[in-house]
Amino acid sequence: MKIPVIRQLFQNSTPENLEATLTVLEAFCEFRGVSEEEIDVAGEMITNICGALEVHESVKAGALEKDALNAFGQKVMGSIDKH
Repeated sequence: MKIPVIRQLFQNSTPENLEATLTVLEAFCEFRGVSEEEIDVAGEMITNICGALEVHESVKAGALEKDALNAFGQKVMGSIDKH
């Protein structure tokens, strides 16, 4: 997860485009010949796209972009700390 990447995706992509990209990446990960390294890269991209989608939802609900980005980062870090 990289907050600057999530910010760029949020600012430059519509939720519809992010959803379409997410669908393609998820399908890519299911292909038989995909290496672990490729899955790791796609997984990082998926995390960033999901973050941008969550920021879109938060901003639509009235949050400031900065606050929405920070909230997503804290959510992910909190999830990691639990494991």
